[in-house]
Amino acid sequence: MAPQGEASVSDLTAPLGLSQPTVSHHLRILTEAGLLERDKRGVWAYYRLVPSAIATIADLLTPPRKRAMKKTR
Repeated sequence: MAPQGEASVSDLTAPLGLSQPTVSHHLRILTEAGLLERDKRGVWAYYRLVPSAIATIADLLTPPRKRAMKKTR
């Protein structure tokens, strides 16, 4: 794992048990969806989460009743 919560494809292949092309494909999809940011440094690319996108997804996955309780606090 790189600094600032970043990871490269090579950081993820073994823990995920997937091949490099598969990991690269999914990281590209997540980047295009706006969930990850990509920073290219030389021949390496590092990926990190986009906090606002993750917060939006978390809010969407929170049941309406719990969302209403969070807003009243």
